[in-house]
Amino acid sequence: MNEDIPHLAHDGTDERIIAARSMRGIPIEQRLVPWHNIGDLLRLRERETPEKPWLIFYSEDRPRVELTYARFGEMVRRTAHMLHRHGVRRGDRICTISYNHAGTVVQYFAAWLLGAVVVPVNTGEDDRRIAHIIDNSRARLAFVRAQVIERVRHLRAALPRLETIIEVGHDVSGTFPSFHDELEISDPAFAPPEEARLSDDALIVYTSGTTGLPKGVVLDQYNLLVDAREIAAWHGMDASQRMMCVLPLHHVNGTVVTLLTPLSFGGSVVLNQKFHTGSFFERIAAENVQVVSVVPTLLQYLLHEQADHASHDLSRFRHIICGAGPLTCDLAERFESAFGIPIVHGYGLSETTCYSCFLPVDLSAGEHRAWMQEHGFPSIGVAIPSNEMDIHSPDGFSMAEGERGEIVIRGHNVMKYYYQNPDANSATFAHGWFRSGDEGFFKTDDRGRRFYFITGRLKELIIRGGVNLAPLEIDEVINACPGVKAGIAVGFDNDWYGEEVGALVHKADPELSVETVLEHCRRFLPFAKCPKVVVFTSAIPVTSTGKYQRNTVRELFAEWKPVQFSVNRES
Repeated sequence: MNEDIPHLAHDGTDERIIAARSMRGIPIEQRLVPWHNIGDLLRLRERETPEKPWLIFYSEDRPRVELTYARFGEMVRRTAHMLHRHGVRRGDRICTISYNHAGTVVQYFAAWLLGAVVVPVNTGEDDRRIAHIIDNSRARLAFVRAQVIERVRHLRAALPRLETIIEVGHDVSGTFPSFHDELEISDPAFAPPEEARLSDDALIVYTSGTTGLPKGVVLDQYNLLVDAREIAAWHGMDASQRMMCVLPLHHVNGTVVTLLTPLSFGGSVVLNQKFHTGSFFERIAAENVQVVSVVPTLLQYLLHEQADHASHDLSRFRHIICGAGPLTCDLAERFESAFGIPIVHGYGLSETTCYSCFLPVDLSAGEHRAWMQEHGFPSIGVAIPSNEMDIHSPDGFSMAEGERGEIVIRGHNVMKYYYQNPDANSATFAHGWFRSGDEGFFKTDDRGRRFYFITGRLKELIIRGGVNLAPLEIDEVINACPGVKAGIAVGFDNDWYGEEVGALVHKADPELSVETVLEHCRRFLPFAKCPKVVVFTSAIPVTSTGKYQRNTVRELFAEWKPVQFSVNRES
């Protein structure tokens, strides 16, 4: 096991983290799940339904793969034995430098069976960030897809703690041990010498910030299980149902919502290597899927490509979970109108394991539309039972209904801490709650339930002349302009007001003009909130999970820094 590494500042941060990981007076030690660990849950499903399909995988270039609970469990035990033979023990970290693949899922569960910690790495990260993640996490072993093996081989000299690389894929180089070969000589009946605990670290997820090096979010086995169980209960899932995964497994949405949640209710998961508009509804129908989790960007793709849903039997498909990015009222209304599929909007972060709130699934059509359309932003819903939510002022006091402040969360799904980052821990848990960095507000319904709304990242607020402007509010108007495929509001430096409002727009209509966009915005927004400049682009930058990267495009508006914009003067 790796040595105990100090991670907290000696300023009371540890007490504040303990407070943030409790909810309504229930300490995190009072467990809300019946399982002893993730391995215990997997063994339970194997005993109950050994021949039931658990994991169905669609590769980009290989035939469909179906693994039963029994077969999957055997592969997990073989892989756990492989890790054990290479010296991995409870508490050690392993990296998976991979994309969505059945083998990646097996590797995750094998580590958890041992009580080891998975550090997922997106193959799309640049070499500097990959090296930082491997080094910062102190990973001992890495599973590396053959497509990126050369990149990792070149980095290895600067990673002295990385003892073992296991190459994964069909066209391996032969430089490192092959996952397939190692699997063949491993024990299918392997049992770990030491049982994992619910408090054992399970994931270190490195956040995809737009600047600086990413922070490692530490989640334990209990975090994963309690959030998965809450998600399953909220959406009314049972063992007869299936979920589909189109989001990346290196992010908590893909891992928690569409892997651990189906395991928690004894269902099945349909895993896609990649998302494709052309096969989205086809696979939902063919595999009898009830729920799929997406980000708003994918809804936009389905609309733009006019994905065919009418020719498929979607009678058992219930709804789409959507979160992890900015959903606008306009996009939600267009999607639900075009496809007739309800969106269950929700919100959460890696730091809260995944989801912390959802729209209730039993709302009437009228109630659903009201919460999605009538308050300027689609509601992100009501807090799930395992956590509490509130809106705080900067000094940690609760805000009144309708007032904007920071969304804060405390509960059993809150992370343990940021790994080896005492300053971030001190700031994030300053008032005994997890501070999200997102601005929002709440409205109360006639049953006393708080419906929350997100207006944008506090660090992305556009501060024009000392007045805070929410980018998502302006996004709504930009995206409703005919001819706009996608658009975002961007705050850019301005000598007169500190910041001004710009619009970065991806055209759907090649004839769309700057003046058309500006005129549209002037009809729906006051002058202060209106974009003063429009820049057209072939693509709007997003993270791998669909979040807009506003702060990376500010320089596109640099030439307008000295310009004074007035009602009668706009570019």
